[in-house]
Amino acid sequence: MKRHESLQELSREHYQALKLVLVVRRAVDSGDLLRIGEAAAACVAAFAAELEPHFQVEERDLLPQLEAAGEAALLQRTRDDHGELRRLAAVLPFADAASLQRFADCLNAHVRFEEREMFPAVERIRTAGEAVR
Repeated sequence: MKRHESLQELSREHYQALKLVLVVRRAVDSGDLLRIGEAAAACVAAFAAELEPHFQVEERDLLPQLEAAGEAALLQRTRDDHGELRRLAAVLPFADAASLQRFADCLNAHVRFEEREMFPAVERIRTAGEAVR
């Protein structure tokens, strides 16, 4: 399904996040402490450079639209997920395999939620707004 033009860059960023999840899963599955440490470092860097800015765009541009449309459940889930991922990211520099896996699992679930539920809702809202104009 082709995303609304205004969501395409965010959707591409989701693809990058899923690639990071795969790196983490492979590192954790290997049991190699060096690979686990490298994956944790990659997550720290990605969170600062990509994920946190991505969250800020969503919070600034998308969440107010969801709120205005009465999409309280989607709004709350997004805020909760962002908060949990921020909390998990704060411990990534000290992460063991289990903590790193938890971060990857949460990131994967969050991306899937946004692609399957939140983005379609935003697209409906934006399409309805465009039809009114």
